[in-house]
Amino acid sequence: MTEQQEASEDAVMTRIGQAIMLLHGGDREEARNRFGALWSEIGEAGDPLHRCTLAHYMADAQDDAGDELAWDLRALAAAEGLGEERLARHEATLAVRAFYPSLHLNLAADYVKLERPEPARAHLDRARAATDALGDDGYGNGVRAAIDRLERRLSGDEAGPASGAQLP
Repeated sequence: MTEQQEASEDAVMTRIGQAIMLLHGGDREEARNRFGALWSEIGEAGDPLHRCTLAHYMADAQDDAGDELAWDLRALAAAEGLGEERLARHEATLAVRAFYPSLHLNLAADYVKLERPEPARAHLDRARAATDALGDDGYGNGVRAAIDRLERRLSGDEAGPASGAQLP
């Protein structure tokens, strides 16, 4: 079996993807329930790609900013344990360093929601510094635009909720 076939047969990623579709379809509660069940199966010591992906989206399913922060911190911790080889088995064109702009952006947005501007700025600076890993495509441009929006918000140039900084 080729590595590409192995990646396409990753049942956990498939199940995470199904929960993501529920989340994007507006069923936050069911998405949260499925993410929670998967997290229980994966555990704190599970596959870093699974943990990073699941925690990243579980954060988006939270109603409480503190809970969202906790999940985004789990996503970052999992990314730090994710090697290029493991990521390549899932998607050959991805690089772990391409995860960091959005992970730090999400943390910055969490800290803004929690009215903690200093850690928000620190993570926003890390997000900006990591943007060289992003492509010149819709995703990369969307992340850079979200960083710019949150930067303006932190500078007091733009009113509105921190959620305006969410990723595409």
